[in-house]
Amino acid sequence: EASRKYGFSVSQTMTLAQKLYEAGYITYMRTDSVNLSDLALATSREVVLKEFGEKYSHTRQYKTRTKGAQEAHEAIRPTYIDKEKVPGTTAEQKLYDLIRKRTLASQMSDAQLERTTITIEVSGSKYQFVASGEVIIFDGFLKAYSESSDDDSEEASRDLLPLVKVGQALQPKQINALERFTQRPARYTEASLVKKLEELGIGRPSTYAPTISTIIARGYVIKEDRPGIERPYQSITLKQGKITQTQKVEVTGAEKAKLFPSDIGIVVNDFLVEYFPNIVNYNFTAQVEEKFDEIAMGKMEWTKMIDEFYKPFHDTVKKTEKESDYTKGERVLGTDPATGKTVSVRIGRYGPVVQLGDNDPNSKEKPQYASLLKGQLVSTITLEEALSLFKLPRTLGSFEGKEVVVAVGRFGPYVRHAGKFYSLKKDDNPLTIDLNRAIEIIEEGRLKEKQRVIKTFTEDPELMVLNGRWGPYISKAKSNYKIPKGTNAAELTYNDCLKIIEESEKKETTGKKGTKTTKKK
Repeated sequence: EASRKYGFSVSQTMTLAQKLYEAGYITYMRTDSVNLSDLALATSREVVLKEFGEKYSHTRQYKTRTKGAQEAHEAIRPTYIDKEKVPGTTAEQKLYDLIRKRTLASQMSDAQLERTTITIEVSGSKYQFVASGEVIIFDGFLKAYSESSDDDSEEASRDLLPLVKVGQALQPKQINALERFTQRPARYTEASLVKKLEELGIGRPSTYAPTISTIIARGYVIKEDRPGIERPYQSITLKQGKITQTQKVEVTGAEKAKLFPSDIGIVVNDFLVEYFPNIVNYNFTAQVEEKFDEIAMGKMEWTKMIDEFYKPFHDTVKKTEKESDYTKGERVLGTDPATGKTVSVRIGRYGPVVQLGDNDPNSKEKPQYASLLKGQLVSTITLEEALSLFKLPRTLGSFEGKEVVVAVGRFGPYVRHAGKFYSLKKDDNPLTIDLNRAIEIIEEGRLKEKQRVIKTFTEDPELMVLNGRWGPYISKAKSNYKIPKGTNAAELTYNDCLKIIEESEKKETTGKKGTKTTKKK
């Protein structure tokens, strides 16, 4: 809900909730319990009566319908529900407000909605016009809180209808007919993925955030916005007996903060589905969770459960090692017209690559490789697109008497000049970029580098005072050291820096010793 309303990621929501919990403002948040204590019910009733009145109050205790729900803790709620605001960042206050309003809404009267369907007959035709909508008779809990939807259009479709009577004659002012297209299923957002995991019984409130963060961090899934494409559609209007037809344009397929599978994610998934179908199964995790619950209740021996799982799993691993084809993700795109060599695309050590030529151990000629550009996928790249990648690296010309080269490396497209590398911006295409734009990128990079270095020392070229994302810091031999608060970084001497480094290393050593002592205890 925090994702739908405020655009928070799942991990961000859990981090904010952790801070609220540590500060004593909310109860424990890693629970899917819906049970509230008698104290919480009583204080909620007092607040509802005070803020909304008697007719809005409806005290009730909920029971979970989720199979295997972890109910050791109370439901997530404010510690003191009468407290409207709490100290903290804007994001923390927003999340607290969300938790408080949801708690109050759970102890309020039902909303009363009148759902209406109006059927409009057309003389001389068997077809009818139908209008569906609703009217709010009593707002109830909606006065405190209205839940958002994963699909915005769902809310937009709740039309309020005018008052009409049966048999009433209606005069058509205007009738519009719009050409519509079948929509593909929506991609997951973090919020809708958590909802799906809940439905399938996979994971628990404590595991949703780490699961999603892990698949993004490992590059199996990419979270990003993608622009849509313009598509024409027909619009026909009947007004005052006259029909007009016009062609309009709409943007379709635009995605915002959606989760997309990456090439490596698709290949790994295909591999696991083929060789480990019993493990990569919606029911597997849910069954394991059930068995864990049985172990916790003393109904099953944990060694027996592990034994039942591990023996067949070990056999599958051994079988897979013998039979699996590690080039599973490879796609042959065709033949290069110029050389007659095979062009293929696959997952390489540092990501997806296009290969020109075969891996023949008897041939002296080695294959050529080129990295895919952002937005290109192993599953959709064409032969023409693949061949264009071999035009890289491209020499664009000279700047200050030295060659300017554009290429694609492990960390994306870059410009190389005078032994230095400058990353291309998001909108720059290495296949079409010209010399003037490359020079702009070089100069921007130089300026950034100049602003980054606050101070250097002749006594030790490896020792520098730099400007970082979180403020100034000391860098020495690839190690970074925090500058104490209130210190003017520009006025630090060589000896000052050595002293800060020495004190920082001393603290680190003391901290490590302390950790060891604690563990022994």
